[in-house]
Amino acid sequence: MAEEQDRFQKQLDFILEIDKEKNILRQTHLTGHGRREDDADHAWHLAIMVWILKEYASQEIDIVRTILMVLVHDIVEIDAGDTYAYDAEGKKTELARETRAADRIFGLLPEDQGKQLRALWEEFDAYETPEARFAHVMDNFQPMLLNNSNGGGDWKEHGVSLSQVMKRNEKTGTGSEKIWSYMQEILQENIGKGSLKP
Repeated sequence: MAEEQDRFQKQLDFILEIDKEKNILRQTHLTGHGRREDDADHAWHLAIMVWILKEYASQEIDIVRTILMVLVHDIVEIDAGDTYAYDAEGKKTELARETRAADRIFGLLPEDQGKQLRALWEEFDAYETPEARFAHVMDNFQPMLLNNSNGGGDWKEHGVSLSQVMKRNEKTGTGSEKIWSYMQEILQENIGKGSLKP
């Protein structure tokens, strides 16, 4: 009974800890030039997108695993903070910061559950399975959709160039050729509007 109570308490501790993800602000703004989105907004949006757009994955994917993967992929940012996609300096320390965060945050759970979620987080970062590749497509497509809906304002504000976006998306086509093709149309439109540097 004490062991069961300890397990339950660890699960509750984790649930309360991940609520802090709602405080981690990203650079992307909500549609309609709204506020900056937070990590929890982003994860929820990706989870819905995985289900809606699954037919465009380059390979068949396990939907439940992919949805859970996108829901946990940024939990580490509770400790590590959000590193902007085009922050070259921040990228240098991102992996070390996120690994320390993963040790602590997934370590709050009972061991079996902690290992399962940690494995999904590592699978996402490894970018090798069909699920991880499609999760990355969603992770790159979602902020681009929001940014495009706001006239490319986030790219403009940060002085982002096409070469930076192309570098970030060099593997996107492996997860979904259809979505990557559409993303390239968005990029060309934003170059034309002057919101993205050519």
